[in-house]
Amino acid sequence: MFDLEGKTCLITGGAGSLGLAAARLLHSHGARLALVDLDLAALDTACAEAFGAAAGEVLCLAADVSDEAQVRRAVARTVERYGALDVLISNAGIFGTVAPIQDYPTEIFDSVMAVHVRGAFLLAKHGVPHMREGGSIVLTSSVAATRGDPGVYAYITAKHALTGLMRVLAKDLAPRGIRVNAIAPGPISNGFQQRVEDGLGAEIGRDGTEFFNEMIPMGRHGSPEEIAASILYLASAQSGFTTGHLLMADGGMSV
Repeated sequence: MFDLEGKTCLITGGAGSLGLAAARLLHSHGARLALVDLDLAALDTACAEAFGAAAGEVLCLAADVSDEAQVRRAVARTVERYGALDVLISNAGIFGTVAPIQDYPTEIFDSVMAVHVRGAFLLAKHGVPHMREGGSIVLTSSVAATRGDPGVYAYITAKHALTGLMRVLAKDLAPRGIRVNAIAPGPISNGFQQRVEDGLGAEIGRDGTEFFNEMIPMGRHGSPEEIAASILYLASAQSGFTTGHLLMADGGMSV
């Protein structure tokens, strides 16, 4: 059903739990992979653990997604190895911090926007010219793209901005049959979310994970594998008439 045989998929944020879960699932359906992350050593280790003997089939590349030259080079290396691109998954992200507007560090705001928004823009800018018709771009957004929570200035602003970028790209690339969508996970059981919840728990004086679970109608966090399944749908021809869509995978948190 989800045939990606011979399709080339480039995933940023490849060493994280969601990037790896998506990579494993796409690879199991025949995709050829290029994984990009800031720390090549960490990426190589994660790739070896995730793919075992098949790790050599995966192209691992180091790049800061906010640096145009590095993104251009990562795309060029991928095209050099595989010939063309079919799927781009912009998954790199950082959270920033939580603080009142008067105290929010400008440099943190800038860095979060650079990774999420500039990173997705640069991946599309340099990746799209090498994409075959009928390809797919998936931006990792968040339930934060539908919310406004006190003090979460950088992360929430960045995720809202990704929705706008996704919609512009969808209109621009539709004539080439390239679909552009975003996945909006709710809280996921992973290290990224745990760090957010530890910080929140310290601020509110209670367990941050329990606090989030109470906000989710399904009463639990999602798993990286559950989110990866939605990414697979958007990456494959099964979503052939779906573009410009923000797919909620949040256990009902945005309802």
